[in-house]
Amino acid sequence: MALLQISEPGYSPDPHTRKLAIGIDLGTTHSLVAAVRSGVAECLPDEAGAVILPSVVRYLPNNGRQIGLEALKAASTDPQNTISSAKRLMGRGFKDIADAASLPYALVQDIEGASGQVRIHTPAGGEKSPVEVSAEILATLRFRAEDTLGDDIDGAVITVPAYFDDAQRQATKDAAELAGLTVLRLINEPTAAAIAYGLDKSVNGQEKRGTYAIYDLGGGTFDISILKLTEGVFEVVATGGDSALGGDDYDRVVAELIAAQTGQSAATPEQKATLKALARNVKEQLSTSDFVANYDHMTLTSGKFSIKKEDFWAASAALTQRTLAAVKKALRDAKLKVQDIDGVVMVGGSTRMPQVQKAVHELFGKAPLNDLNPDEVVALGAAIAANQLIGNNPQNDLLLLDVIPLSLGVETMGGLVERIVPRNQTIPTAMAQDFTTYKDGQTALALHVVQGERDLVADCRSLARFELRGIPPMVAGAARIRVTFTVDADGLLNVSALEQGSGVAAQIDVKPSYGLSDEQIAKMLAESFTTATQDIAARALAEARLDADRLVLATETALAADGALLPDAEHRAIERLIEAVREAKLLTSPALIEGVTKALADGTEAFAAERMNAGIAKALKGKALDAL
Repeated sequence: MALLQISEPGYSPDPHTRKLAIGIDLGTTHSLVAAVRSGVAECLPDEAGAVILPSVVRYLPNNGRQIGLEALKAASTDPQNTISSAKRLMGRGFKDIADAASLPYALVQDIEGASGQVRIHTPAGGEKSPVEVSAEILATLRFRAEDTLGDDIDGAVITVPAYFDDAQRQATKDAAELAGLTVLRLINEPTAAAIAYGLDKSVNGQEKRGTYAIYDLGGGTFDISILKLTEGVFEVVATGGDSALGGDDYDRVVAELIAAQTGQSAATPEQKATLKALARNVKEQLSTSDFVANYDHMTLTSGKFSIKKEDFWAASAALTQRTLAAVKKALRDAKLKVQDIDGVVMVGGSTRMPQVQKAVHELFGKAPLNDLNPDEVVALGAAIAANQLIGNNPQNDLLLLDVIPLSLGVETMGGLVERIVPRNQTIPTAMAQDFTTYKDGQTALALHVVQGERDLVADCRSLARFELRGIPPMVAGAARIRVTFTVDADGLLNVSALEQGSGVAAQIDVKPSYGLSDEQIAKMLAESFTTATQDIAARALAEARLDADRLVLATETALAADGALLPDAEHRAIERLIEAVREAKLLTSPALIEGVTKALADGTEAFAAERMNAGIAKALKGKALDAL
């Protein structure tokens, strides 16, 4: 009998009961997998010792494929079969891809038209969905982890951009399941970075508290998140960014400088790929050198070039300023000032550029935290979260509170949006609101779930539709229907409706075939501010027309039931008022419509009193005063 059992703090004394969990950073340009080993998170290497896997898949004849570095090498020689940046296509339809014509591979709409998501045509492998391409990358990382850890993987935490909407998150989950992974949680990339830096850890027995900015400049996008930390709880209070800004744009600036000096530009897909690789090489060298001149192995054409650091900084200054503008907007959303930020975490390989480091330092007045590898930090944080969620480290009480990027609501009469879950609401969450019927005897209610910041349904994104049937017939407004929005920890949505009197219920898991593009999300947020006055006017007009419709419907119902109580002259007068309201509805002035509607309400007051008196008389007929 063993007298002592030795184990790592927080772990089971029986090593065979410890489950294997991994964290995966599924990136646009490259991906990584990490795990906690001996209490320390580390990125797992492949057989060659490389931890970074290029997010590139090349399809070959007879179901063959190359994934990672081998595929990347073929990008310029076999562009139509080599798929890169599939993350940009996740959860999106063909019409959402603005730059489809500039891609080296061909995009097509789903031929069945059922899912509506974009597909990629490869001559060697046939049509592939972005989910399938991402699954290939995730499966490769899974196999790497199993080979390194020596057993099957029990669960994984996968990171997504903070701006990923419901459909993009669902597509990521689908890709993971296709790769044979059990998803423990989807977490936002900025949150994972904060975990990796140990912002949740106590110091000298004191819990850390503070507000942190996560500055994430990747290959294709820029994200900024503001996190508040209180006693181990991460709460994302605001997110922002620029979905059309990343390291690729800095590469483009270098490419333009090279083209200007050599006098030649790239025309074919192969030349474009070569120039892009050259520009990236030069950009990376300028992080440590004052200038870069072309060498024989770098020559794109016979032209010569010499790019100075100062020229690159000046040419890319506008890009860097765009990131700072997004940071300031996120701070305004969080109702914070620069001085309120206790630390800045740098994420993404593009943050290595000295001009970016300098700009962030000057804005916040403090040196950013960048002692972890910016390429690895997100995967490391995901591994720490996975290790806890799988149950290996119960002593670490870590709670992640992310937010949704855009408001969720339902369509109401008049094409208006009633928001139920506001933007930047902490998840998981459940929020409800009561609605009622519009017409007498209404036995069904159609629910239209939408996402966006505008007041009109036409300006928002449709997510799902479903119906609540079996409502007991009642007069308009008598039914009480509670609509509940439940957003889980992965940011996925369930909507339910319950008629509280009868118990009739319906629900739907919102799983749209494809979602919002990053550009659409950014555009929606921008439009919600720039069109605020316009939206207020549009909502006022819609509400005025809706009130007019309701009063006309109620008046016509009353006339049909009790019109005999009125003299002919009064009856005709009310009908003229009804017709005036119908004509006024065509106007675009809410005040004029409201005026005509009020005239109808005033003109029917005497009729309403007559109906009430008649109803009371009918109720009292034949009853003695003593009985009452």
